[in-house]
Amino acid sequence: VQLQASGGGLVQAGGSLRLSCTASGVIFPNNVVGWFRQSPGKQRELVASITNRGDTNYAGSVKGRFTISRDNAKHTVYLQMNSLITEDTAVYYCNHRSVIGNRSFWGQGTLVTVSS
Repeated sequence: VQLQASGGGLVQAGGSLRLSCTASGVIFPNNVVGWFRQSPGKQRELVASITNRGDTNYAGSVKGRFTISRDNAKHTVYLQMNSLITEDTAVYYCNHRSVIGNRSFWGQGTLVTVSS
C-alpha cells in the first residue's frame, strides 16, 4: 500500500483545514486508516481512525472539532479539522493497517501549523 497525504498548511487559530490520505497499490479490504500526529519532543499519537465499515475513534483532545471520513471508491480518507488551536500544530501522518495480518503502512507526513 502506498499512501499519499496532503492538505497541511498554515492556518490561524480558530480556522479549518482538511487533510486527505489516498491509498494506491494493494489495498486490504478489511482495514483501519488512522491519522496520527507528532510535534517536536513528543511521541506520535493517534488523532482519529476509521474502519472500512465506517466505525470511528477519536482522541479526546480533538473530539467535537475533528471529523474523519472516507470515500472507499476513491480509496481516500479525510480529516476535517475545525476550531484549530496552536496545540494542534504537528506533522500529521496517515496509517493504513490491515485487520487480518496486522500489516501497517505509513504515508509521508504533512505539516499543520496553527498560529495564534
